[in-house]
Amino acid sequence: MTGIDRRRLLAAGGGVAAAAALAAACGSNTGRGGGGSGPGISQWYHQYGEPGVERAVKRYAAAYGKASVSVQWRPGDYDRQTAAALLTDAGPDVFEVNGPLLDQIQGGQVVDLTAEVEPVKDDFNQAVLAPKIWQGKIWGIPQVIDMQLLYYRKSLLKDAGVEPPQTLDELVDAAKKLTTKKAKGLFLGNDGGVGVLGGTPLFAAGLSLIREDGKVGFDDPAAARTLGKIRQLYADKSLLLGAPTDWSDPAAFIQGLTAMQWSGLWALPQIKKALGDDFGVLPFPKDGAGGKPSVPVGAYGSAVSARSRRKAEAKAYAKWLWVDRTEYQQDFALSYGFHIPARISLAKKAEQLREGAAADAVRFATEYGYAEPLLWTTADRTAYQDALSRIIKDGANPESELKTVVRKANAELQRVKKK
Repeated sequence: MTGIDRRRLLAAGGGVAAAAALAAACGSNTGRGGGGSGPGISQWYHQYGEPGVERAVKRYAAAYGKASVSVQWRPGDYDRQTAAALLTDAGPDVFEVNGPLLDQIQGGQVVDLTAEVEPVKDDFNQAVLAPKIWQGKIWGIPQVIDMQLLYYRKSLLKDAGVEPPQTLDELVDAAKKLTTKKAKGLFLGNDGGVGVLGGTPLFAAGLSLIREDGKVGFDDPAAARTLGKIRQLYADKSLLLGAPTDWSDPAAFIQGLTAMQWSGLWALPQIKKALGDDFGVLPFPKDGAGGKPSVPVGAYGSAVSARSRRKAEAKAYAKWLWVDRTEYQQDFALSYGFHIPARISLAKKAEQLREGAAADAVRFATEYGYAEPLLWTTADRTAYQDALSRIIKDGANPESELKTVVRKANAELQRVKKK
């Protein structure tokens, strides 16, 4: 998965409406599964950036003995392509899904996979499984986990007499102390964190985007307090802005342009190669008495199209690959990039994740991980991110900005619940 894909999965998320004419948009490479002699099944993936992933998924498909599986690699705007294709009879039988799942569930475009997942339901990381559940049924099978976390340079903090920050107040203070003529204290992206932070500060304050009871989760004074502290980082000029690459790339951190950087787990091998043991990782620090550390996680899921003429065969294949064949799940997660397997038992067994910062990251994802809830829509996300931009960059009043977002989110909840 490329940095841009991760940015969309973990920060932007969300689906978009598309016309059926887009179904034929963008080229694809097709590989026929050689092992099966049964009915043909088509399977779509978005274009992963790591070398070897496409060959791997075609190898998995070829090993399936009960059907011939055609794998299609879909470059370009994958969400738009699938949204359009699912309106036609020419769409995939099995496909990856991320943001548009609620629309696809409510539109009757995907099938119930509860029976396929139920025997191992508790073994999936619950944070990434939850957004695949609607009205008690499971509509997608999580494939791997991507996550974001805070990297810090041990030597730079030690030289400045700064301890790794455990609270948001400590993060603000540390970033200021670590800022010098040569480097900034913290890098949250070239926009000051507007694009990447999302609901992370709200969860750090002990809040949420949408509560379990289906109501807005940040209609609380603590939300404004916390976002005000993010603004303080910007106002203090503690944030690195205008770096050669954005937050998903660890270059600024490796080159010493910043003492701390918010990035993804995928950056860890590159950082370790460059810095050895001179770095550590942390969750986003908690804020306030009711706060807790916060770690955004995301997972593409495997879904089955309701328009498929081979639903039973497609469901059987999805189960075989993402429930039964744990060796393929492990291979997919760790042989081509650096991800956490979606299954807790597999994450515990993975040698690459047993020690050091990688083991810390797995623990953070398990204990503090959150994913955007299914009811958090594209409209919600846009309204919140626009407000966050005004708060961070312009110094707009967090309370009034959040009141507007709460009204929008309440309206969106009423809209989706009527469907």
